[in-house]
Amino acid sequence: MQDQRQGDRETGLDIVDSTEVSNLFTSDACFTHLREDQNFSPLPKVTRDSVRQYLQFSPDQSVIILHAKVAQKSYGNEKRFFCPPPCVYLSGHGWKLRQEQLKALGLGESSCRLFGYMGLDSSTDPRTDSFKLSFEEQTDRRMFACAKTLYISDTDKRKHFRLLLHLFHSGGQEIGTFNSRLIKVISKPSQKRQSMKNADLCISSGSKVSLFNRLRSQTVSTRYLSVEDGAFVASARQWTAFTVTLVEEMQAAHSEYTVCDSYICYGCVVQLVCTDSGVALPPMVIRKVNKQHACLDVDEPVSQLHKCAFQFRDSNHMYLCLSNEKIIQFQASPCPKESNKVLLNDGSCWTIIGTEVVEYNFSENLTSHPTTISPVPVINGLELNGGGHVAMLELHGENFSPHLKVWFGNMQAETMFRSSRSLMCVVPDVSIMSGEWRWMRLPITVPLCLIRLDGLIYRSSYSFTYTPEQGAPPQGNGTTERTADSDSLIDTIHQEFTRTNFHLFMQS
Repeated sequence: MQDQRQGDRETGLDIVDSTEVSNLFTSDACFTHLREDQNFSPLPKVTRDSVRQYLQFSPDQSVIILHAKVAQKSYGNEKRFFCPPPCVYLSGHGWKLRQEQLKALGLGESSCRLFGYMGLDSSTDPRTDSFKLSFEEQTDRRMFACAKTLYISDTDKRKHFRLLLHLFHSGGQEIGTFNSRLIKVISKPSQKRQSMKNADLCISSGSKVSLFNRLRSQTVSTRYLSVEDGAFVASARQWTAFTVTLVEEMQAAHSEYTVCDSYICYGCVVQLVCTDSGVALPPMVIRKVNKQHACLDVDEPVSQLHKCAFQFRDSNHMYLCLSNEKIIQFQASPCPKESNKVLLNDGSCWTIIGTEVVEYNFSENLTSHPTTISPVPVINGLELNGGGHVAMLELHGENFSPHLKVWFGNMQAETMFRSSRSLMCVVPDVSIMSGEWRWMRLPITVPLCLIRLDGLIYRSSYSFTYTPEQGAPPQGNGTTERTADSDSLIDTIHQEFTRTNFHLFMQS
């Protein structure tokens, strides 16, 4: 039991006694049970069988928003468009299924098409203050659109803001509203040496970044490092989010920042990996660029919107470079008067910026009519309380409502609404899911999802695992004897399964 609690502490779970859990139901901070509403009446088709079928075929609809972490403010009549431009991808087989359902209701082909508006969260009318998105289908069957002319003016005094995406069918039916993560407003790229006080402006190892090249500060000449069909290209239309990671053993010894700080510093060896395909560039040394020169002796942290260059490791000043639409290696020239610098060409000078990717997943497969899916609930964390027959799971997140129920696979859990950021549920008994657990004594993992009372499904990236305690299973003397003692045997195994032995983990 002590080992079990130790394991739970290592996974970040807070364990409380079952008596403490039972007191939750008698305290003044009482929970609100899910209640029916005239707008969200339960549908007969939301059954264990229908949910099992959904889990098998996963007819999801995904909305993916890519955007930069920072935005440069525009002053006066100047318009500094967000770079890279915010992008939206729509994927999943559920979009086609929903289109077929709309056609079955009598809507024409033109009324089933998708379009949207993207603007700042201060926008009062998305149709006039936002950029209209026209989606185009790509070779990977995802639909893509980007907002090219969004900016924030100096009249907006906020230090942070969000982007709002409004999706519609051409027939006027609203799909829903989706927001980005917080974006920090800056006046211009910082040229000062960054410190821990400005950690939010530093590029950290394991974060996502975008690289773009702009010749002579001309917006029309901007090219983004991207991956298409498994190859690195310089694209004028789309950009790719890359995970930038420190190559630990090559960090500069004289840098005052250690690997534990996890900040990317000039002179460090890094690797760029495409977040979608996993395609990676070879390890490269990141260099600071100053007036088209790569500085070889700078070791300060890399900051947002800095100009930088990437030298291939163990090469004789070969740098990552673009030539038209291709990515090539460029041979830099030593500076005769400054040994600590090399001369680059325009195509070798990149601007680096941190990016965010936010994804929303839902399925209208079990709903009987078109309905708005907003607000979309998002699970950010899980906390297990108690064990045995009174195990409780608390979900932390955003946009929760009394109209949601938690499902463990195809098992519906008794759910209590606490607030828009917290849901509580009773962990269903593992025996409900399958009879095989009685004999297999293997961990059983089920996905977690939220289902609204009208049948709308919100899939999450979290799973729940029922884990049996280690030990030899009870042995019988024969088939006849095992049958005679089956009730006692099942009860024994059930107790082993449900004695504070639940584990949580997030799927990658």
